[in-house]
Amino acid sequence: MRHEFRVTVGPVGFRIGSDWAGPLDAMRRLYSGYPAPGIPDFTVRLAAQRPWRRFIRPSVMIGGDFMLPDAAPMALAHGLLAAEMGMNLQMALGQRRHLLLHASAVERDGRALLMTGLSGAGKSTLSALLGERGWRFMGDEFALLDPESGLVHPFPRMVSLKNEAIGQFGGVVDPARLGPVMTGTPKGTIRHLRPPDDAIARMAEPAVPALLLFPRFGHDPAVREIGEAEIFVRLTQASTNYVALGETGFTALTRLIETVPCRALDYADTDTAVDMVETLWGELA
Repeated sequence: MRHEFRVTVGPVGFRIGSDWAGPLDAMRRLYSGYPAPGIPDFTVRLAAQRPWRRFIRPSVMIGGDFMLPDAAPMALAHGLLAAEMGMNLQMALGQRRHLLLHASAVERDGRALLMTGLSGAGKSTLSALLGERGWRFMGDEFALLDPESGLVHPFPRMVSLKNEAIGQFGGVVDPARLGPVMTGTPKGTIRHLRPPDDAIARMAEPAVPALLLFPRFGHDPAVREIGEAEIFVRLTQASTNYVALGETGFTALTRLIETVPCRALDYADTDTAVDMVETLWGELA
């Protein structure tokens, strides 16, 4: 690769190589202050599909230690998004030290709140808002559950804000923490948000899981209990490496379900959701 950038996020080190400087320049700005790994755990490659595609209608193929051979290339204008997707792909297909849950996480007083759900449920937006309102942001893409200790380890990569959620942070956070606006992506308009400084400084500090929520956006406010069988099924669907971990993954997941209270949370707007989260935290965590 002609250009290279290395970064450590939580307990995981990445090496990102690219045929173009632009995507990595954006990463250096937004990941400023993150440590660099000595020996990376994973490699991501952003490469032109053909040599001439570096210059003529440039498009980015996502590769690395693990890859999806049928993945379509992305426009160079979305190179930063391609790099983030490549990092997530390596984690999803290659991570074996932790049980991965597709979930966001925030922490208060050494205890972690986990939120997981289908795409569009609002878990990224909620975790980012809570991270600006007194909680420690731990991650919006993956929650890393240690199979031995049961602790949740931070993975505070950039937050991927989508569509209407972007406007909720424009006048709230320092503009230097916001990446470029990318339109026309598979998920609409996306803008990345750099986590708060304390999330980066404390990303080696795990937390005890204390509350698990399944948020759902676009419904009348409601809080519902969920049976353990349904929680188990939902979490196995939310984990990218549960099957690969085998008995270790089963033991870690069942311990989480048996020891951590869980609720489904419906909400119509984020301010209401934040208030509901604070109430539930006070009652259950």
